[in-house]
Amino acid sequence: MTKTTSEEKTTKKDESLIKKMLEAGIHFGHSKSRKNPRMNPYISTIRNNINIIDLESSAKKLQEALDFIQETIKKGGVVLFVGTQPQAKQITMAAARECGMPYVVERWIGGILTNFKVVRKRVEYLKDLEKKKAAGELAKYTKKEQMLFDEEIEKLNKKFGGIKEMIKLPDALLVLSIKKSLAAVREAQRKKIPIVGLADTDSDPMMANYPIPANDEAISVLEFMLDKFKEVILKK
Repeated sequence: MTKTTSEEKTTKKDESLIKKMLEAGIHFGHSKSRKNPRMNPYISTIRNNINIIDLESSAKKLQEALDFIQETIKKGGVVLFVGTQPQAKQITMAAARECGMPYVVERWIGGILTNFKVVRKRVEYLKDLEKKKAAGELAKYTKKEQMLFDEEIEKLNKKFGGIKEMIKLPDALLVLSIKKSLAAVREAQRKKIPIVGLADTDSDPMMANYPIPANDEAISVLEFMLDKFKEVILKK
């Protein structure tokens, strides 16, 4: 019986990954008129006026990103998940919570990274309000005042709920769309925080340290990517 070499095993693993990426629809980009020229190296062809992403390139870049995230986690690092597209919100929140990581799924609030101390003060105020409510300390106020407190807690949770336990700047950003998360990406760049992000054909891959050429809209793709990152973060 012929032994399977390590090279053959690697090839089969790569082929399996690419097949799964194909099934998820990772290769479907945007129309050729919306192409960012910097994505040229990652586009294999144009089909029905749609840019088709080269999945071998995607698989290679995905592995580089996974290796980086895994190394970050091994060092005790924190990864901030950012998925603000409507179809990404719930799955990003669920994945981040499962991994015990902070997340932002609503509109990015300016200063989360660049003005972190001020943001933390708002977060501490939120936590203090929640603590007082749980202890019954807000019961002394009128019903109208209690209602206003509830509204404020809800409003602050929508803004900062995902980063309540983020006591320091994250060690990496994981964005489910470079283009749709530009505000977050630019703040991370200013703070020199490494960025892992999905780069669709209308994106500038140079905006991320670890760009992953991929469709950034299909929920099947977003779920696929989140599952991959969950695997390396939760790996013991």
